[in-house]
Formats: sequence, structure tokens, C-alpha cells
Amino acid sequence: MSTARLTARGIVRRYGGIEAVGGIDLVAPPGRITALIGPNGAGKSTLFDCLAGTARPDAGRVLLGGRDITRLPTHRRVRLGLARTFQQIAVFPTLSVADNVRVAAEHRHGRADPRTVTEWTARALALLGLSDLAAEPADAQPTGVLRLVELARALAGDPRVLLLDEPAAGLDTAQTTRLVTVLHDLAARGLALLLVEHDPDLVAELADTVYAMSQGHLLTSGTTRTVLTDPRVARSWGAPP
Repeated sequence: MSTARLTARGIVRRYGGIEAVGGIDLVAPPGRITALIGPNGAGKSTLFDCLAGTARPDAGRVLLGGRDITRLPTHRRVRLGLARTFQQIAVFPTLSVADNVRVAAEHRHGRADPRTVTEWTARALALLGLSDLAAEPADAQPTGVLRLVELARALAGDPRVLLLDEPAAGLDTAQTTRLVTVLHDLAARGLALLLVEHDPDLVAELADTVYAMSQGHLLTSGTTRTVLTDPRVARSWGAPP
């Protein structure tokens, strides 16, 4: 697994006269899990869109492994090793679980190399405990399984940086436990992970570094313990100080 650092420098994104993201600096280093937290409307998903390429910032730069990718379209970023999952589950309902994952493997490795595509598809399914469901239709699966399918699809593309938007939403206890194990293992292998998460206990269990946003701006950043015990973060997040 190759590695890369994802860096955001002064990211600004406006919608009309409203500044949804106002000058955010952020670093997601290889081998670490970085969390982005804040209340609804803080600008977290908008920042993710700017990093992934589904939105273009009005100012600032996005760097992947030192390369400026600010103006690259999403598919170019994927080929460079940047993958993401979405807050709203995005799978192909008419395809099987395996074919949903295979789509990403084909995009990354090319259809001309079917053996590699098959290997990466099978590897991603096994990692998320989905091998037994490989032939099942995606539209017959519950929300928790589809979350894992989406993550498996992202991993089948052999990413260097992985953006996860509320990856535990809809998971049961066993699935959440598997998710935590998988994400720690991916970080140990050198992957850079950046996740949006609303559960402070899960953030505390997963993250090495936390960035807290409020109203489009960075409220604070630092070690997980330091940020989660900051009274300003508790007030902004709606949790008791």
C-alpha cells in the first residue's frame, strides 16, 4: 500500500454570499486517523467535497502527496489514490454486492487487467466481512451492510487517502466493532484516513488528531483528548462541558 499526505491550505467555499467554509487548514498524514467534528451546518461535508473534487474551492489549495490537485476532477483524484464514502449512502441498487465493489476496482486498475480487479474485489469484500453476501443484490441489504459495501468499494480502488463521511451511521454493534478494527488496521498499513463523525466515543476510540469546526471556521485542533475536552467544542457540539 503506497502512502500520501492530504493537505488543505486556506480552503474557502462560498454559496452566494454565504461562506460555508472559511479558510480551513488541515493535514491528514499517512498512518494516522484524523477526525473532523462539529455541529450540523459547520461546513464539514462542504470541506469534504472540496477535498474530493465534487466542489471547487473559491480560494485555497488541496495537495495530495505534495501535488496540487485543487483543480483536478474527481476521477483524476481517484486515480491518484484519493477515495471517499458519502453521508448519504451511494451504491448501485441493481448490482450485486460484489459488482458494486468491482466497479471501483475496474476504475482504478482498468478492465484490461481482470485478474487484478478480481483480487482487489475479493480482498475488499473479505476485509469488511461481505464475502458471503457477494452475489446478493445490493437493494436487498440493510443500511449497515450498505455502509460496509460503500467502504469496500472505496478500498477496492487501492487508495492512499480515504475520506469517510459518517462511516458508522446505521451500523449495529458488531459492524461498528469490525469498522473500528478495519480502520485501525488500514492506518497501521500507512493509509491516511480523514473522517467526519458525530459520536464522541467513536472519535475518542479512533482518532489520533481532531479538527473541530463551527460555522464554517476552524474552532480548534490538536490531540483527540485535548479537543474533546475543550469547553468551546462541547458548547458548539451541543454536548455538556
